[in-house]
Amino acid sequence: MAFVILDPCRGEKSGECVSVCPVDCIEEGEDQFYIDPDICIDCAACQAVCPVDAIVEEYDLTSDQEKYLTLAEEFFANR
Repeated sequence: MAFVILDPCRGEKSGECVSVCPVDCIEEGEDQFYIDPDICIDCAACQAVCPVDAIVEEYDLTSDQEKYLTLAEEFFANR
């Protein structure tokens, strides 16, 4: 399981999540931050500090939000 960053991050990009991640799996993209689902250890540290509540567990995604997991996978696949 991994965490996923959703739409509220777009434009906000506060970055607290990056500094608390113990495995450095969060990277800044052009319009938002992304969590690498292959590295995330599901610790929830990022979720606790997000000021806009943009981070959810992968299994809590609604069908409308699943695109954000795909965006994260594509972001890291192109690295």
